[in-house]
Amino acid sequence: MTTTILTTVLSLALGIASAGTPSALPSIGRRIENFTLTNVSGQKVSLDESKDAKAVVVLFVGAECPLVQQYLPRMHQIAEQFKKQGVSVLCIDSNVQDTPSEIHSLAKKLYVDLTILMDPNAKIADAFGAHRTPEVFLLDQDRVIRYKGRIDDQFEIGVHRAKPTRSDLVLAIEEVLAKKQVSVAETKAIGCIIGRSSKESAQNPTVTYAEHVEPIFRKRCVECHREGEISPFSLTSYDNAKAWGETVAEIVDEQRMPPWFASPKYGHFANETQMPDSERAVIRQWVNEGCPSGDLAKVPPLPEFSVGWALGEPDKVYDMGEDFHIPATGVIGYKHYTIDPGFTEDMWAISSEARPGARGAVHHILVFAIPPGGSVREELMEGRLIGAYAPGVPAHALEPGQAVFLPKGTKIVMQMHYTTNGIPQVDRSTLGLRFCKAEQVKQRVESGMAINFLLMIPPNNGNRTIQASHVFMEDEQLLTLTPHMHVRGKAFRYEAVYPNGEKEIILDIPRYDFNWQITYRLAEPKLMPKGTKLLCTAVFDNSSANPNNPNPNIWVRFGPQTWDEMLIGWYTASLPSATIPPQASAR
Repeated sequence: MTTTILTTVLSLALGIASAGTPSALPSIGRRIENFTLTNVSGQKVSLDESKDAKAVVVLFVGAECPLVQQYLPRMHQIAEQFKKQGVSVLCIDSNVQDTPSEIHSLAKKLYVDLTILMDPNAKIADAFGAHRTPEVFLLDQDRVIRYKGRIDDQFEIGVHRAKPTRSDLVLAIEEVLAKKQVSVAETKAIGCIIGRSSKESAQNPTVTYAEHVEPIFRKRCVECHREGEISPFSLTSYDNAKAWGETVAEIVDEQRMPPWFASPKYGHFANETQMPDSERAVIRQWVNEGCPSGDLAKVPPLPEFSVGWALGEPDKVYDMGEDFHIPATGVIGYKHYTIDPGFTEDMWAISSEARPGARGAVHHILVFAIPPGGSVREELMEGRLIGAYAPGVPAHALEPGQAVFLPKGTKIVMQMHYTTNGIPQVDRSTLGLRFCKAEQVKQRVESGMAINFLLMIPPNNGNRTIQASHVFMEDEQLLTLTPHMHVRGKAFRYEAVYPNGEKEIILDIPRYDFNWQITYRLAEPKLMPKGTKLLCTAVFDNSSANPNNPNPNIWVRFGPQTWDEMLIGWYTASLPSATIPPQASAR
């Protein structure tokens, strides 16, 4: 899960006062006694070493938590800002699953110089009442907790504001240094639940990892949650699954994972990832019973996942042509890279697979074909989409006999959308194409879209409805649907309006999430008779209630950048291969 990658603000759960859970006593006003832990280099460090500090900031961190990656550089800045005023900063990793080398590597990647201590039994986390990472505590000169919660509100789960609206920790430090009462002493900490080692399994569990939970993770999760993949932690072993159990249960309870936003009321999709209620209940029961293992000897080996190209070795591989240096922070506009594949004859592509170079920072890739004689700007507006990448959306090859027609002289554009994640990175994403002979093609697959270039969203409007449409000029078999809006997108619906006036909802997304650019692949092709209108209805939230809204006080129009908006209902459809437009090769 990236990060990127999550949307709902989590509530702070303090648990009950028992072994392995945070103390139920209130944190604010509690005095923290001296403790000694080892840092990532094995040296002992105690709280008393900061005895002369006027205030001590204690931040609980985790090696694989996406929000920790966002906030460690911020914590470094705060430490530098207040160093001369006598403020000390300690970071503590209480996750049982983290090793000193992992947290040290994270600090190096983030270019932060902070004291990070290991608390493998979570005893110090229990003493503070810490539950999440990143969760921060501010101690005054007497080592009494005066503030606890978030660092600020810039980054939340699924939220990436341009800047914080309230810098909670900085304000609390300034008030403590001025010997004032902290005006907001407690805020909700958002992030991953600390993985504690002292969970006690039920005596006679009804649910075990080996028998009940591992099959769910195998089916739903490990495609992404394994070493080297996009998700921030692995679920391929019992120890890791147990350490992340509470976080996983919370995420699936809130239906944030696996990512799927289509309403089950309409349509059937071949790539549906929605986890049924019964499986969510199994995971929750397993966590409630202490994550019992069961007979691990009965767990079968993991399937062999593809290494490298998911669809097999491509016939041709192309890249962006240059490196792009991704900064640690900030908002990056869309980037476009034009590739000349050197097609000296008409080509038929049976698969297209885009692979990100910097997986953690590539939000999505869209790949467009630019026929000879077409300009990049014009053809991007035509929406000749031939491939895409988005985290958690596996590459998919066309069915046998289907192919995309790429006329002689076609150029390719890779549209790159990057999201900063606290770590400077270098990207050089690639595209792999596989081809077939013309005589093997029975159906030509093409993309199109319903688009509204004239959309206008008034300021402070939380429920603006706008439509776009496309009319099919011949019989086509609808294959996939890809809705696209930006950060003000709220809901999206595809409807077919047939020539006889009948309407059918094909795809309904009541809660659109810009963080996931999902292509919905129909379980069976759907005939769009000549004259059928594909009607797309989008709802936008340009109000202050939308936490991702960069500015609710302005009129918003169509534009390519994230802070603009779009209303595009992409689709792919198949036609008989003989119906190649006669101008396609001649342009």
